Amino acid sequence: MKLKLEKRKLTAAVGTVSRVVGVKSSIPAIEGILFRAAGTRAFLTGYNLETGITVGLDAVITEPGACIMPARLFFDIIRKLPDDTVSVQVDENYKVSIRGGISSFTITATSADDYPELPDVESDKGIRIPQQELREMISGTIFAVSDNFARPVHTGCMFEIEDDSVTVVAVDGYRLALRRYFPKEGLQRKLKFVAPSPALKECEKILTDDADDAVIYLGSKHILFKMGDATLVCRILDGDFLDWRKVLPQDNPIRVTANVARITDSIERVGLIISEKLKSPVRCIMGDNELDFRTTSTIGEAHDVCPVAGDGGDLEIGFNCKYLLDALRAVPDSEVRLECSRPQSPIILNPIDGSQTYSYMVLPVRLKTEG
Repeated sequence: MKLKLEKRKLTAAVGTVSRVVGVKSSIPAIEGILFRAAGTRAFLTGYNLETGITVGLDAVITEPGACIMPARLFFDIIRKLPDDTVSVQVDENYKVSIRGGISSFTITATSADDYPELPDVESDKGIRIPQQELREMISGTIFAVSDNFARPVHTGCMFEIEDDSVTVVAVDGYRLALRRYFPKEGLQRKLKFVAPSPALKECEKILTDDADDAVIYLGSKHILFKMGDATLVCRILDGDFLDWRKVLPQDNPIRVTANVARITDSIERVGLIISEKLKSPVRCIMGDNELDFRTTSTIGEAHDVCPVAGDGGDLEIGFNCKYLLDALRAVPDSEVRLECSRPQSPIILNPIDGSQTYSYMVLPVRLKTEG
């Protein structure tokens, strides 16, 4: 195998696939990076038996071929080379010569024959979503996935694809995060699947603001995300995902509109005296055109007031400071509508224009009686 590649693009590709290389695996081959060259393209693959990423990049190929590169060493060498063209040559004994500028290295690779094949996703038609939209839907929900593997299906995000919308939902038993995209043209598909959070975190890093759409292909057991020059394949999480429509309250009688930055600042201020260990709840009184925040902990007491539009009827509710802040930081707008119905009901964050592009729900925390 003999080829030349652009150093900057090669470094980015090796860095991307290195994140999913196997660690201390029973299959030694997946602890390396599969490096293939054919035609005018080079392909690098990392795979940990759960998630596989392949990145293709243009190359000047004199001799096609394939090998498994030692992942850490190969990445360290490539990123330290001068910003120039990188030459890679592999002989029949898998001795690898790497040259860039005035620097040269010789390392040892292994045969590509030992590398397992990535799962084949058979799908005749993919779901096209703008890359930026998909990235925002993932980043706007993934913080709410569960880390409790007693219910593995909730350790990922649920994708619900209908003709006129794509909805992504995450839940962890204490909160719910929902983002929705409305395509300009009908998708003519109706699908539902749950993707693991580690794979989606990798998608979030790969997705860009490029004009090209990302394409999702759904197989019987695996999902494939095509994102520009990169493809990611992962398994589908089995199980019954929470029916979010039944748990997300509608027609809440109490509604106030708040500036996202202002309410975030208010909650952050009262949260300064909440210890990570005790996680004292924040007490909120939803008054007339204001939200009154208070909290008491072993450290001390805090009080803050945030102006809002609307009358909360002096409803008093407690909530986990971190969970509500996570939701507020995920809101894509400058203003948000907070909804509630009674002290024991969840707090709901919705768009003020009724667009249904997002919803965040945080369950209440029981408050101790003051005095």
